[in-house]
Amino acid sequence: MPAARPDPATKSAALRVRPFEPADRAAIEAMAREVVEEGLRFAYEEVAGVLDYWIGPGVATFVAVAGTEVVGTYALKPNQPGRGAHVANAGYMVARAARGRGLGRLLGEHSLVTASALGYAAMQFNLVVATNRAAVELWQRLGFHVVGRLPRAFRLPDGGFADALVMFRAL
Repeated sequence: MPAARPDPATKSAALRVRPFEPADRAAIEAMAREVVEEGLRFAYEEVAGVLDYWIGPGVATFVAVAGTEVVGTYALKPNQPGRGAHVANAGYMVARAARGRGLGRLLGEHSLVTASALGYAAMQFNLVVATNRAAVELWQRLGFHVVGRLPRAFRLPDGGFADALVMFRAL
């Protein structure tokens, strides 16, 4: 897999996506705190786990910026090491105050272009919470297919369980 990190020019109205810079860490941490507190999208129960996934070695991290404010982010990396490294995995977060403005789609589209430019052959999501209908529908609109259902694989904040979906798309 190539080491270069392309910066596809992506703009949507006043929004743009650019590579992560160290100064963006506080905004990503704030989004991670929101997602962890909600407990409906990520398996992580602590912000540190999200940050380890997002800002670590071998991770291509990008942010969506409205003006000068970081309002969304995605992290892209190999789904598996070695013989599975040609398949990308990605995680996405949008700040609570910025949701409903098409940022998920913008980030998703940007990540597909970036993954392809980095030499990945496909993208796989290992744990899309089935009750997160907005995410499931977005990924399907972007060409992902549900290739597996994991019954009761995600523990909800109320102690109940939701199925998790494995979603896949060739690039």
